[in-house]
Amino acid sequence: MTRVPYQYVVLRCVPRAEREEFVNVGIVLRSQAAEHLEAAFAVDAARVRALAPDLDLDELDAALQTVCDVASGREGGGRPRLGDDGRRFGWLSAPRSTVVRPGPVHSGLTDDPEAEVQRLLDRLVR
Repeated sequence: MTRVPYQYVVLRCVPRAEREEFVNVGIVLRSQAAEHLEAAFAVDAARVRALAPDLDLDELDAALQTVCDVASGREGGGRPRLGDDGRRFGWLSAPRSTVVRPGPVHSGLTDDPEAEVQRLLDRLVR
C-alpha cells in the first residue's frame, strides 16, 4: 500500500475539568484515502487513580468502548446514527464536556492505518 494521509485525535480522561489535568487513554484515527476509521484505548489505572481516586474505571472503559463502537459504525443502544466515516470522525473528534474528551486533530502519513493506530497508542497513551 502506498502512504496515505490520516487524521487522529488522542482521547483524554479529564476527571475534573476545573483542574485542566488529563491522562491520555485512547486514539481515534481516520484515513479517508484508505477508507479506515478506528478507535482503540488502553487505560493505565494507576495514572487515572493519581488524578481521580474515586473515578469509576468500569464507567470509563464503557465510555471508551462506546467510542470504539461508534468508530466501527455500530448504532443503537444510545449510540448516534451518523452514517459515513467522515461524519463519525467529526462527531468523535468534536469537543465535549464529558470525562472522555478528544484532544486537537493531528495528521500524518502511513502505509498501514491499522498498525498506525497501535503505534500511536504505544507512543502517546501507553
